Order: sequence, then structure tokens, then C-alpha cells
Amino acid sequence: MRPPSEPEVAGRRPRPVPALLAAAERFLRVGTPADLAYAVTRSHLDDGRCVGWYGPPIPGWRIALDAERAQAAVPPALARRFGPADFWARWTRAESLCKLADVPVGVWWRRHGLAVPPDTPAVWRTLRLGDVVVTVAFAP
Repeated sequence: MRPPSEPEVAGRRPRPVPALLAAAERFLRVGTPADLAYAVTRSHLDDGRCVGWYGPPIPGWRIALDAERAQAAVPPALARRFGPADFWARWTRAESLCKLADVPVGVWWRRHGLAVPPDTPAVWRTLRLGDVVVTVAFAP
């Protein structure tokens, strides 16, 4: 994770974004899709639940998130390709960044695997909410 206190974009410090990432737990909710219908953005889990973001909008920044159940089995083909260690954290981070870059995940995999390109302008935080791994990411 790139620490929320360090990002710099085009020579300016994005002050609200690091604060939101540092306090992400306050803005994330886990529930049913109906319960989270008014989330700014959401991610659907394989067990029918959703994770939604309820933080304030930041002018000039886009937000994306991805979430997975921490104890979900890693699909064998993906484990062989990317390794099983810390898989869901790496997966949710890559998925969030794909969404922000508007790049299909298959294209991302060919270019970067589950890694973060060194020149990405995005900032993110990966965290656990109970049994769920979530990455929240912002990009200008």
C-alpha cells in the first residue's frame, strides 16, 4: 500500500484523499445490495453481500473499490499464475486500479500481473472489515 500521507499528484498534495483513506473504516459498510443501494460505489461479494463506500466526494478525484471474502478459496488457476500468498489483498488492489484506469482485468494481468505500475497516479488502502478484504482507491 502506498501510505496515504505520501501521494503527490502534479506537484500538489491531495490533502482530503489521504485523510479519507486513513479513516476508510468509517466510510465502508457491509450489507445486502438493497441496504447499500445509495453507496457512492460498491463491490459485490460471492455470498450475496455487498461492500459500499459512503465517504464524501472529492472534486477532481474518482473512487473505486473491490472486496472479496478473506477466507474464500483462491481459484487454482489464479493461484498457479499469481501465487496464493496474500492473494485477496493483491487481487482487490488490482481490481480497484483496473476500475480507475478503465482497463479490463485481463489486459491488466497481461501488463502488470497483480502488481501496481510504478507510475500510477492512484492512491489506495487495503484493509480487513471482519471477514472481508477491501481495497479503496482514488485517482485524479
